[in-house]
Amino acid sequence: MNKLALVTGATSGIGKAFAERLAADGYDLVIAGRRKDRLDEFAASHPETKVQTVAADLATDSGVDAIAEVCASQPLTMLVNNAGVSHYMPLAELPADKARELVHVKVVAPTMLTRAAVAGMQQRGEGTIINVAGMIAFSGPAPSSVMPRRAVYAGTLAHLVAMSQTLSAELEGTGVTVQVVCPGVVATEFHERQGLDMSVVPRMSADDVVTASLRGLELGEVVVAPGVEDAGLLDAVFQADLAAFAGQSPELATRYRAG
Repeated sequence: MNKLALVTGATSGIGKAFAERLAADGYDLVIAGRRKDRLDEFAASHPETKVQTVAADLATDSGVDAIAEVCASQPLTMLVNNAGVSHYMPLAELPADKARELVHVKVVAPTMLTRAAVAGMQQRGEGTIINVAGMIAFSGPAPSSVMPRRAVYAGTLAHLVAMSQTLSAELEGTGVTVQVVCPGVVATEFHERQGLDMSVVPRMSADDVVTASLRGLELGEVVVAPGVEDAGLLDAVFQADLAAFAGQSPELATRYRAG
């Protein structure tokens, strides 16, 4: 049986680069996205690869359910939760429909698709789940001078990091691997669709992000940061997280007691 990968947001950018690389590596594909014409174009340009297309909008419950059904019913070797939207703006200015879309695409969808896929992967004793987040997940402590404002966007990416790390530990010994890949600014249509001109900003290629992700699987990295040369920086963040977690007590901390 051929390896089978499902990639969301596969019509452009990182998702398309994943689909291209996995097709070249001999995977059969299920590619999902909102643009049926682009999905069909990809399938037609890869006649040597078995490609199933699913036109669905992960900003909707029906779109999530449609792809989750595929995740649950087909023997996926790999799931790549890549679909995304940005909607950078201060929370008070973020329209309710855009806030809902962002949380649905970057929190609800990857959570529900992973849930749908993971049971079958466990039963088969193998599988890989890749969640595409970004280095903005680590930007929470940044001061107010850092722009643009993006509290909801940063929060959704932080969710993907925490979920991936926790799920990786949960699935230890099952044969199922979980990774979250956190690129910086990538040269894709992502920002252009939000009206942001990033042409003067140094950007990594989508192909390099995929290269880092797949190499990270070989290295056993749960959190892959393609543009961070010193991996010790990430280790320091995670060790600090664990130190804070272990430092809690049922006693009220001294600084919170009335003077």
